[in-house]
Amino acid sequence: MSGHGHIDPSNKKIALLIAILALFLALAETAAKSSQTDALNANVEASNLWAFFQAKTIRMTAVTTAAEDMTITRNAMTDEAVKAAMSRQIDQWRANAARWNTEPETNEGRRELAARAAAAEKKRDVAYKRYHDFEISSAAFQIAIVLASAAVITSAMALAWLAGGLGLVGIGFSAIGLLKPGLIHLF
Repeated sequence: MSGHGHIDPSNKKIALLIAILALFLALAETAAKSSQTDALNANVEASNLWAFFQAKTIRMTAVTTAAEDMTITRNAMTDEAVKAAMSRQIDQWRANAARWNTEPETNEGRRELAARAAAAEKKRDVAYKRYHDFEISSAAFQIAIVLASAAVITSAMALAWLAGGLGLVGIGFSAIGLLKPGLIHLF
């Protein structure tokens, strides 16, 4: 306020700048939280898929080992009926192992699970990059709000201009987070 009880017109402009910065801060924080949630969900999905992959690998290894062991035993047998029964079991185990290795019809073979897990990891990595871009954006908006508030108190217009510049930096990082996450990697 000036000495006669009037509001300084530049303070109105700075107040409007603060309101705009606060709006963009809220949007950046919301986008950051959403990106963080997406990253965590994709990380859980990737972990689950890799665990399923490992379980299939263990099962596959167990039946492959059993088939190899039974093959040795079968070859030492003389009873043709027993050999035939063992051969059927060996064939069944090998068929199961092959199916567990790749099962495109269910998308749950080891190869398909590995591809799905890698895709979830990529989605997670992009979401984390997006999250970090929005966090940098939020920090720029917060600092800009502090500087703009200081400009009102001190009447130092350089602080208002600096706040506006930081607001543009915040908008830039928000745009990067939306369009090209991780383009500028600071951390």
